[in-house]
Amino acid sequence: MLLVYTQKITPRITYIFKHICTRILGVEVRFISVIEELISFEGAKLSYGKQPLGNELFIQSYGLLTQQGFESEHVVVKDWQDTKCFFAVSEKSSLPFDIFSAGFYLLSRYEEYLPHVKDAMGRFPAIESIGYKSGFLHQPVVDIWAYKFKVLLKQTFPDFVFPDKTLSVHSVVEASQPYAYKQRGVLRTLVGYTKDLLKFKLKRMVNRTAVLFGVRYDPFDTFEWIIQTAGKSDNMLTVFFMLGESLVFEESLNTRRQKFKLLVKYIADYKQVGLVFSFDALSDYERLKKEKKRLEEITNRDLNNSLNAQYLVNLPDTYRYLVELEVAKDFTMVYEDTPGFRAGTCTPFLFYDLDYEIKTPLIVHPITMTTSAFKNKYASDITKTVENLWTAVQAVNGTFSIAFTNRNFTPVPSNEIWRSIFSEKLHPHE
Repeated sequence: MLLVYTQKITPRITYIFKHICTRILGVEVRFISVIEELISFEGAKLSYGKQPLGNELFIQSYGLLTQQGFESEHVVVKDWQDTKCFFAVSEKSSLPFDIFSAGFYLLSRYEEYLPHVKDAMGRFPAIESIGYKSGFLHQPVVDIWAYKFKVLLKQTFPDFVFPDKTLSVHSVVEASQPYAYKQRGVLRTLVGYTKDLLKFKLKRMVNRTAVLFGVRYDPFDTFEWIIQTAGKSDNMLTVFFMLGESLVFEESLNTRRQKFKLLVKYIADYKQVGLVFSFDALSDYERLKKEKKRLEEITNRDLNNSLNAQYLVNLPDTYRYLVELEVAKDFTMVYEDTPGFRAGTCTPFLFYDLDYEIKTPLIVHPITMTTSAFKNKYASDITKTVENLWTAVQAVNGTFSIAFTNRNFTPVPSNEIWRSIFSEKLHPHE
């Protein structure tokens, strides 16, 4: 156990210390505000505040963790060893910056509460983030800082024991379009035929007809391959289905059909399933509630995992809805068009509501990248990016996740790279 003395114990302090010390390093932490307890304690301990009390291990506070609400912060990013840091403090501190304030800034998504330019889908874009602007988006800096803090603790308290931790892999498959042609209903099928005809896509019309008459497999129906491949390893997999309406009418599915329900149940028999909340429902609590209930009726289980359509997260409203719906885990923390660590970490963390200054039970599961960030990219570029991100996560024993779609596994030449990464890198035969 690590004992932490601070003059005032705030929700922000307990939140970020527990993420860095407990979630990342596996060390329990206890907080005190009585100096005599710090002095008499003989184990690993430190003080956190404005001034050191003596010669103890001291981390100087930048001040963010004793504030309330949010306001624009002057953030100056500097090089530090093999990474970046910000919120510099004086030489009195055992570290040159306040890793806890900096970590809280990233995990709470503080910058996403501040005024910013949204993209066409209403999302916070990567180019607006401090990680992108300062060149550390490709690093899980909070985890890197934590491990450097671990070195400091070991140097100061040689007998302190840290538990072993290893890399985790959790693949995500977004299946809002489980079929290209099947299970769409008469009206959507007719709309599809009409669009193909108007655009002279005769080959697509032939393929659609062949699938509907059972002559060919639906090209998007890759679920048997996904389950068989993922079953070769113990690594985690969650497949997400959409039960609401897609933004494009033709792409929507008749999810009340028995064959679709059987598909969801088939996946649920082997791996975790989750719900893709539809785009229009994200601002409507009652619609979110209905979509959640529909999936629970199909699986006969409580909904634990969710992902938002178009990877939209509007803070704090989106996550407040999930908390109210008692969803356990969210898998939307990623930039759809840019690989990297949106929240600066590769370790699942709890959503902290800056408006209410409370730690919520919602676990936010960070994703390293989506496959849609690599449109028109060479396989060599994809491989290099995946390897670099994998190495970064492995170095801090974090959780590595890629968000695929079922369409990525259709057996065509352009998908060979994704099939290879999924089967050989993420779910190799054990």
